[in-house]
Amino acid sequence: MTKRNDETSRSLLLLVAGAKGAVASTLAVAVAALQQQPESVLPGLMTADLFPYIGPPQAVHFAGWDKQPGTLLQSITSQGIIPEHLWKLSQTMIEEIPLQPAPSSDLGLAEQVELLQADIQRYKNNFPHALPVFINLLPAGFQTDLYRHVSLERLLAKADPVMCPDIAYLLAAIRCDVPVVNFTPNDLEVPVILDEAEKRGVPISGRDGKTGQTYLKVVLASALKARKLVVDGWYSLNILGNEDGRNLMDPERASGKMANKTEVLEEILGYPVGAKYGGSSHKVHIDYYPPRGDAKEAWDVIDFSGIFGLPMSLRLNLLGRDSVLAAPLVLDLARWMAALKLAGFAGPVPDLGFYFKKPVGENGPVTFQDQMMGLDRLRQACDQRLLGDSAINK
Repeated sequence: MTKRNDETSRSLLLLVAGAKGAVASTLAVAVAALQQQPESVLPGLMTADLFPYIGPPQAVHFAGWDKQPGTLLQSITSQGIIPEHLWKLSQTMIEEIPLQPAPSSDLGLAEQVELLQADIQRYKNNFPHALPVFINLLPAGFQTDLYRHVSLERLLAKADPVMCPDIAYLLAAIRCDVPVVNFTPNDLEVPVILDEAEKRGVPISGRDGKTGQTYLKVVLASALKARKLVVDGWYSLNILGNEDGRNLMDPERASGKMANKTEVLEEILGYPVGAKYGGSSHKVHIDYYPPRGDAKEAWDVIDFSGIFGLPMSLRLNLLGRDSVLAAPLVLDLARWMAALKLAGFAGPVPDLGFYFKKPVGENGPVTFQDQMMGLDRLRQACDQRLLGDSAINK
């Protein structure tokens, strides 16, 4: 996307790490489509009618980084997530998207942060009136204990950017006063990072975007809880054949995501599922199955009981499209973060728990009903700060 006059539109500038991955490339097509055929994307956005103080959803630019060779268009073509007839009209815009190579893994963390800060500043200069938001779409990484670093200086000196490449992007964004969306399952929001974000007035949201099976699990578990039905067991199986699925076959990379997908159920219900069997009967499995590509399939078997303890059971079979489900959520989150930054929010935003498997921040809403109320509460707070008391409850 070329440099434009955004002075009046308050457009968004998405700064995406992992810009050629499946979710990011789908997001890039959606961004381009919003400007040329908005009717294909706008109805899928939850925030399309919110936040009058930022530009309309169509006013959005895409930029970022990736370590993969080849062009973004080549990634879109090879992944085959969006059929050619849907992106062909936007091909020129997609080809103009500015991308930078990821920092060399030979560099230390501090050097990578400096390099990325310079990139971010150049992007900001190219879109001087846009509202930048950093989007982390890197793959699931190895579990790295960043909590042991008690100061930012120690983190910069000791953390290994090869094991955790996300951290350089996160720090660079915060130091450039750019709000952060961590859509990955990677545990990055450690105290020294959150303290730095608070100090610089930067809001952070995350972790692990809630797109398909877990979203429906939250809805169903909340409904069963509200109806006072007792969940005795829940078996969840996912198959998907994209790079995310292949990546998650590594147990060290999958452990964070598996924990996020597992813990959410008992957090909602408020009791351990399967205690009467002497161990958890909440089972979650993910399998890489290449023929499905990005079109993942999920099965859930839910066993529950009512009065007298009499058993009942429910089956759920989701045939979804992983990146097609994720991309509009990322656009919505970018609009949220731009609004929150304008409204003066800083640090973790637990009221965005609707979007995440493991929301960062304390005392976030857990059930589906509470998460919807959390979004409304947060929207009202933004409106009040930016539009005044008269905006409440509109």
